[in-house]
Amino acid sequence: MGKTTGFLEYGRKAHQKTPAGERIGNYKEFELPVVRETLREQGARCMDCGVPFCNTGCPLGNLIPDWNDHAFRGLDQEAIDSLHATNNFPEITGRICPAPCEAACVLGINDDPVAIKLIERSTADTAIENGWIVPMPPTARTGKRVAIVGSGPAGMAAAQQLARAGHDVTLFERDDRAGGLLTYGIPDFKMEKDLVDRRIEQMKAEGVTLRTGVDVGRDVTGEELKKSFDAVCLTIGSRVPRDLPVPGRELSGIHFAMDFLTQQNKRVAGLPVDGPDILAGGKHVIVIGGGDTGSDCIGTSHRQGALSVTNFEIMPRPPDGRSPSTPWPYWPLMMRTSSSHEEGGTRKFSVLTQSFRGEGGQVSAIVCTEVELRGGRLEPIPGTEFELPAGLVLLAMGFVHPEKPGVVEQLGVALDARGNVKVDAETFATSVPGVFAAGDCQRGQSLVVWGIADGRKAARGIDAYLMGATSLPRGNRADPRFQA
Repeated sequence: MGKTTGFLEYGRKAHQKTPAGERIGNYKEFELPVVRETLREQGARCMDCGVPFCNTGCPLGNLIPDWNDHAFRGLDQEAIDSLHATNNFPEITGRICPAPCEAACVLGINDDPVAIKLIERSTADTAIENGWIVPMPPTARTGKRVAIVGSGPAGMAAAQQLARAGHDVTLFERDDRAGGLLTYGIPDFKMEKDLVDRRIEQMKAEGVTLRTGVDVGRDVTGEELKKSFDAVCLTIGSRVPRDLPVPGRELSGIHFAMDFLTQQNKRVAGLPVDGPDILAGGKHVIVIGGGDTGSDCIGTSHRQGALSVTNFEIMPRPPDGRSPSTPWPYWPLMMRTSSSHEEGGTRKFSVLTQSFRGEGGQVSAIVCTEVELRGGRLEPIPGTEFELPAGLVLLAMGFVHPEKPGVVEQLGVALDARGNVKVDAETFATSVPGVFAAGDCQRGQSLVVWGIADGRKAARGIDAYLMGATSLPRGNRADPRFQA
């Protein structure tokens, strides 16, 4: 414990941001660097609890009290070493993870929790500035070949762990750039893509072969993978979006959120855009869905110059503070305001979309009604119907399961009741010998930290399958699927 009375002396400080009016003029990150003394004070607030619930709240099992103490003492190299012990990409999680660790912080019982995410990001950024993130190639090769399909957080983590264990790893990605939704999903204003590119270059130097523009299941079949590699790991994400089958859905101007976000990321990168442009400029934008993807659509719409942005959520407005239904140390049900919400727009809760209206085949309005919970079901409230102008509607209602046509069907892996790839909770092996799966394709849509954690655990299972034993880390046992 760096400073015994630190949590009594210092208050929580969050990242300072560029004012909303300035930042919506570009796609650059807007959280400002943290000065050394602020970082030291925030590290001093950690109580080094006897039972660090922050550690179990984190899917990665991050050694949070350790690097909080290092931050307090100014031990930057030790801090990044502690971060890398459990997390392959702390500069990424330090930007886009919602920080379940902070929700589990013991100090959060009756005070503001430790600013763990701020310390994590600052530590990782310091390591980048000082050139401490370098390739770690293996000292010996095993001669075993592993194919990983999908280069999102789970695929990247699995590939890096297995390459460092000495295996010959080939990482397949159907897009023209690696990173999955980190590259073509998360807006640049939340995470600039040089962070992903830097890690990809590190992995290449460690022996990972990257093959972009390869659609496994079409360009390479599942059977060909099994013949050419000793093990296969599916990390293809959960990419089938939830649709909204109401009258008028066929009108132009109604799009899935990820198509909208992907196009803008390509524009920022200076790359050509696939299909007709999906743009918010000069339009009344409706975003349906109140999660992170919906928030990303809001921030992007502001930057494109939307006339107005309205966000609908079918669920009731959460309470301002932690709900009694989610007591500490659980992830709390409560009202959250993202940086994109801070930039403007209107949020409406308990709203159900009934239909779309259009003119000349183009959406022009959305027809909705308010709903309330009755007998466990959301039911329309008579007399609350309303209509709003809509020139662009973005569907951000989540994803239902991984894409099944292609490699999933070709490999013949068993699926669970939700349509996800079914795996053994300990080894991440599927029903097909030598085939494994990690990340959203087996868990369902989730957080970046779960993707990395699953990738690391799958790497351990693959290493044990190939070698008969493994020294790769086991991962966070807080995952309920790992409980005896």
